[in-house]
Amino acid sequence: MTRTDRLIAELAEQPPVMSVRTAAAWALVSQYSSFAIQFATSVVLARWFITPAELGLFSIAFAAITLVAFLQDFGVTRYINGERDLTAEKLHTAFTVSVAFAWGIALLAILASGPIAAFYHDPAMRPVALVIACSYLLVPLAIVPQATCQRRMDYKSNTMIEVGSAIANAGVAITLALFGYGALALAWGAFAQQAARLIVSQWRAGLMLPWPLRIEGAAPVFRLGGTNSAQAMCNSITGRAPELVIGRLIDNVAVGLFARASGLALQLRLLVAGAVTGVFYPAFRRVRDNGEPLGPPYLRVVAAYTGVTWPAMAGIAVLAEPIIHLLYGERWLAAAPLLGWVALSQLCYVAIPLNGDLPVLLGRMRSLLHRNLAETAASVLLLALTAPFGLIWVAISRFGHGIVFMLIYAPFMRELLGFRWRELAVIYLRSLVVTAAAILPVLVGYHAWAPPAEAGALQMLVTASAGALLWLIALRLIGHSLFAEITGLLGELLGAIRLRRVEPARP
Repeated sequence: MTRTDRLIAELAEQPPVMSVRTAAAWALVSQYSSFAIQFATSVVLARWFITPAELGLFSIAFAAITLVAFLQDFGVTRYINGERDLTAEKLHTAFTVSVAFAWGIALLAILASGPIAAFYHDPAMRPVALVIACSYLLVPLAIVPQATCQRRMDYKSNTMIEVGSAIANAGVAITLALFGYGALALAWGAFAQQAARLIVSQWRAGLMLPWPLRIEGAAPVFRLGGTNSAQAMCNSITGRAPELVIGRLIDNVAVGLFARASGLALQLRLLVAGAVTGVFYPAFRRVRDNGEPLGPPYLRVVAAYTGVTWPAMAGIAVLAEPIIHLLYGERWLAAAPLLGWVALSQLCYVAIPLNGDLPVLLGRMRSLLHRNLAETAASVLLLALTAPFGLIWVAISRFGHGIVFMLIYAPFMRELLGFRWRELAVIYLRSLVVTAAAILPVLVGYHAWAPPAEAGALQMLVTASAGALLWLIALRLIGHSLFAEITGLLGELLGAIRLRRVEPARP
């Protein structure tokens, strides 16, 4: 048995190393730390180094390459996290499939860099697309090591991976931007991020490699991979089509403005709720394996997602203009109305969480695929109808797509998990109440203090802080289940701190 075989066998057999709440806490540390690094980097780059046109150039290249490279994971992460009986042999096979498939896709992405630049009639796009495509050669050797961390709930290692890769991206992008590399600085930052992810994930896993290659028993991986690839294709088209359409029909500046708005909204949404998504999948796998109903825990997840994300996204929507002005400067102000609509669309997307994960876990992949295709078709149709009328209508179309998203997936998740409409409606109503409480001080501030165009940092800080306080009070007063989750998490963290303090020192 090789060293890699021994490592894989040990990883496959390891039990969870932490509870769901502790894992969620580590995931939050990872998300907040990574966000702080990425956010600070984006502000520095946008204010002093990167123009909307340069960001637009990078965004088009990144979106186009992503349409080719979205298949890289091939469902291996879901397979590792969802497999009931993960043996060393199954893990080794999954690793082999991941590397072979991902490298093939990376080579296709590299070959596509020239045609992408030709399609957009922009020779400067080719080197940017080529660097981004080459970064995908590094991805497959990090997929399985990081997935094994998630399966055994080792979110301390996952935090090291995410924070390390964010630091690498920031350092390289800012350094090269300082020397005037423009869009190429962003591309090399993306390359450095994947390189760091590879190095740290391999370090935490003990240097896992898929050698010798093993394809025996690969049928389950290919079955899941086929469905996952179709789903990834739909998600990729939905997520990247706006930049590609805007770049073709308008110009790079418009793409840069939309990318700034959508990127900030998505970053903030992931900051608030996205960190714990990876925690829930293995947690639901254990619930499924124990034969317990999935409806009640799913409703708790919905309450947690909407209770925290709806107020945050609504707050971003009403603070869009002062946020853009204070963070990025006047040359980015045209992104403010776009940010408002894109932030509102996020309310719809988080209303039905885990819509792409639980159907796979429960073997409803074909039904999920049909809905993915319908949702993607709706997204493309809305873009085609609105793009000729200008950039703001493209942003409005994202909110329309969010409504379609809810109409498609809410009945499906109810059928799958067995919860009642009334239970879901009560959760939504309570989350709407706390959302209204959270944004009330901001709206009052616009009337009593200064309007959005004149609002300064102090006004934004004071009204947002007051909104956060009212949100917490509203959670308690209306009996929102998120309040109990927050107090439970704080209690667990404080207990862990006290336990660490009283532990005797080891000789």
